[in-house]
Amino acid sequence: MHTILKPNQGIPRSLLLLLAVMAGVAVANIYYSQPLLDLIRLDLDVTEFEVNLVPMLSQLGYAMGLLFIIPMGDLYPRRRLMIVMFLLLVAALLTFALSKQVEVVYAASFLTGVCSVIPQFLLPIAAYFSTPDTKDRHVGIVLSGLLTGILASRVVSGAVGEYWGWRTMYVVAAVMMAVCAMVVLRMMPVMQSTFRGRYTTLMRSLLTLVRDYPLLRICAIRASFAFGAFMAAWACMAFHLSGPPFHAGSDAVGMLGLCGVAGVLSASFIGGYVRRFGILRFNLLGCSLLFLAWIACLWMAGETYIGLIAGIIVLDVGMQCIQLSNQTAVFALCPSATNRMNTIFMTTYFLGGSLGTFLAGTFWQYLGWTGVMLVGCSLVGCSLLVTLISHFAKQSS
Repeated sequence: MHTILKPNQGIPRSLLLLLAVMAGVAVANIYYSQPLLDLIRLDLDVTEFEVNLVPMLSQLGYAMGLLFIIPMGDLYPRRRLMIVMFLLLVAALLTFALSKQVEVVYAASFLTGVCSVIPQFLLPIAAYFSTPDTKDRHVGIVLSGLLTGILASRVVSGAVGEYWGWRTMYVVAAVMMAVCAMVVLRMMPVMQSTFRGRYTTLMRSLLTLVRDYPLLRICAIRASFAFGAFMAAWACMAFHLSGPPFHAGSDAVGMLGLCGVAGVLSASFIGGYVRRFGILRFNLLGCSLLFLAWIACLWMAGETYIGLIAGIIVLDVGMQCIQLSNQTAVFALCPSATNRMNTIFMTTYFLGGSLGTFLAGTFWQYLGWTGVMLVGCSLVGCSLLVTLISHFAKQSS
């Protein structure tokens, strides 16, 4: 039965949990490839740099989907949009699974990224309909579901790839997307549109929001640099573990993904303290943790499993400090345009992720794991620099 919810009046817990599960299942599609890159490379007979373009294109596609599709959530019924996206995902994932040419894999990966933006319909729903005092916590719950999907995607795809081949994972993913389409058709409530006008007017309004809200620009840019540093680690993890001293398979890469449970558990906790401690403190803390993860764990102790595990845990917690504090701040800027505000934030965010993936793959070719570390630390430094410049500029004014 479909219902119409009212803004800021509360959201049923059953619907909140459904949003969290759907977010996790949908976002998993763009992360399945990370533990499988070495298997895909060997199967398609391409170089490490060429296969590294697969996750980069999925992240770039995700950013394009955020920019051009998510704003439609303010203009058209979200339920209808989500059904279309799930069905397109079925086609894209099956193409990915059956393709023999790397160029076709590139196209399928890009389309998968474009169509996996469904969680960004769901996060604003949680924020828009929750009561003011539960808004941050509910966004944290849905974000935890999204993070669980990322976590499970690496573990599951690593195991499936090791024992049944990487193509099997994408067939399974296509089946799950078909099931999700049916669930949305039967259970997702009808949502009222919040924008009156044409699509071109809607897209022009994005530029207006960027112009009118300086904090939106700051939050989006510094979070994107941090996410680039985060994605740099996973971009080359499969290559790092396949060589000495590990000589490990895709299942080992997937199991390392379990360390991301720290990020999942910390998301709802951090969400409850953002207002108390402030955005600035959470960004400084997040950057400090990212530096610690890259230098002390992933680089200095990066030839041991203990170092990698510690690095991934600290990296996840630091990333949540930055993402959740900035995203909740963006949601609070203009409640009547949450989809569009989130579009600007997350498009910039994933452009940063694709940049980190591309740079990590490029520097891996020349400097190995040390090159990846330099990329990670440089991007964290950029995020910190944006925070410090904006803070001192505000103080001086």
